[in-house]
Amino acid sequence: MTVVRRTIWGVAMAAAGLFAATGAMAEPIPEPIPEPIRVMTFNIRYASDEGATRWAVRRPVMVELIRRAAPDVIGTQELLQRQGDDLTHALPGYRWFGRDRRGGHDNEHMGILYRPDRLTLVEHGDFWLSETPDVVGSQSWGTDLPRMANWAVFETKGEKPHRFLFLDTHLAHRDEDAEARDKAAALILARLPALAKDLPVVVAGDMNARPDTAAYRRFAATLTDAWPAAARREGPEMTFHDFTGTPDRRIDYLFVSGFRTQAIATDSYHRGKTYPSDHFPVAATLTFEDETR
Repeated sequence: MTVVRRTIWGVAMAAAGLFAATGAMAEPIPEPIPEPIRVMTFNIRYASDEGATRWAVRRPVMVELIRRAAPDVIGTQELLQRQGDDLTHALPGYRWFGRDRRGGHDNEHMGILYRPDRLTLVEHGDFWLSETPDVVGSQSWGTDLPRMANWAVFETKGEKPHRFLFLDTHLAHRDEDAEARDKAAALILARLPALAKDLPVVVAGDMNARPDTAAYRRFAATLTDAWPAAARREGPEMTFHDFTGTPDRRIDYLFVSGFRTQAIATDSYHRGKTYPSDHFPVAATLTFEDETR
């Protein structure tokens, strides 16, 4: 039996060599398919130096969560400069960029963290969620604080690079800000075509809007909510838990266009009673739609 198998294998190899030499029945070599990218949205909660949820206690738990999840890009909300610097110091494989909602570095940032070994930052910018979006620190529609969006065009690294637009935002939080959230969503969507051109898009953020609101419906009418669209889902659908570990509302989202969502997870990692934030981050594994048809 061994001799027969070796003889058949030898004939097959000889035939393969003949076909390779003559070009007969040669199969075309497929182009390489880019690896999936992993994106995350994470309201990390402002740093505080007091109480059980102070930053010094939460920081190592957050670092470990990010290390374990290993996303390629993270859209954060409520990021202070010292938090961004702490995270990239503890996770030297990441860089971050962005200015705060007043145009400096003393307040909340929509800081975007990314892995330069996986992604090249091509260009980036920001705008404010107001009637004068190019005016730094501007606000409209009765909001109590300026709100903004931070965006970037990234290019994947590898044999077949792809570009995509990643936009990160944090909409107004008060109950009476429903109209402001809806108008902010409309502004973001109106700006996407010029920013993305024909590129795939990820919109990440704490929208402070549940799925039954006008702001959510506006986003979902143009983009795909990655959670229900995912082939696999893990963790709770709800995301805000107020440091209890028991979430009671879904307000953190990843909306996409030009991608297929292979998997998505709400990450509830914690140590004992210490949670890294009062929100659970949401992370998705995406493949470029034109490569999965």
